[in-house]
Amino acid sequence: MTPKNLVIGGYGPEKSAHGEGLAAFRDHLIGATNGEIGIEVVWNIMDQGRPNTDLFEEVAAGEMFFCYFSSSYLGDRVAELNVLETPFLFGDLDMAHRSLDGDLGERLREAVRANTPFVPLGFWDNGFRHMTNRLRPIRKPEDCAGMTVRMQPNEIHEELIRCWGAEPIAVELSEAVRIISSLQVDAQENPLANTIAYGVDKVHPYVTMTGHLYGARGLFANASIYDSLDPELRDIVDDGVALAVARQRESAETLERRLRREMSQRGIEFIDLTTEERASFERASQPAIDLARSLVPAALYELVA
Repeated sequence: MTPKNLVIGGYGPEKSAHGEGLAAFRDHLIGATNGEIGIEVVWNIMDQGRPNTDLFEEVAAGEMFFCYFSSSYLGDRVAELNVLETPFLFGDLDMAHRSLDGDLGERLREAVRANTPFVPLGFWDNGFRHMTNRLRPIRKPEDCAGMTVRMQPNEIHEELIRCWGAEPIAVELSEAVRIISSLQVDAQENPLANTIAYGVDKVHPYVTMTGHLYGARGLFANASIYDSLDPELRDIVDDGVALAVARQRESAETLERRLRREMSQRGIEFIDLTTEERASFERASQPAIDLARSLVPAALYELVA
């Protein structure tokens, strides 16, 4: 099969690390096929007044070739993906990348193919999640006591916040932006890029660099379309994905450093945990870690590089 046009998309601004990844894939495919294959990019489906989850419907229906999406949204259909929801799973970005580009990533790819109409072509960074709040500096779990914290709807994430003595408020993204900006919750946890994108930095003067969860965004393609591509075109697609993964990860890491610098210059206080302080968060998080492990085949943890 040689399609004349492929649609790819996501749910973030064109001028972002994710937008750079989409653009890198588009430019590679157009160049490598001498323009014979066109690429339409839907930068942010929410700009069309649609929920971001419509991306999955578009890809499943074959109306879109692939989209990027947080892996956590497929955790209820693919139990293996919940390994990525394990608190403090990766110590740093290099460890995350080695795992996702190696045996762990391959096992996740197989599991997604077996349980959905999708195939993950690669994994992008959504960064490590950090705690921000409007009340006080946080250096230990006890400092979170009594806080209300906006969370993604995810039972592991919610249990994690309870472990720290806080109250999770699990709502979807558009509602989250509303309740954070109107000060109806005290705290939230997100990568710095999301914290800025959602305007949280305007109301939260404290950022604790907990790095408690790593955010992976898979490039989820329609498996039938991918399998039907001519071998030469599939190789071009694979090369384009590899380029897009490298570009997105580099851009995301550079962006986090820049955002931290800019936020600090505006008076936002960053709290860098000592080794012992981070260990105290890990110890307090053990019930959430145990919950994650109860939902995931144990052998997956042996594949973490």
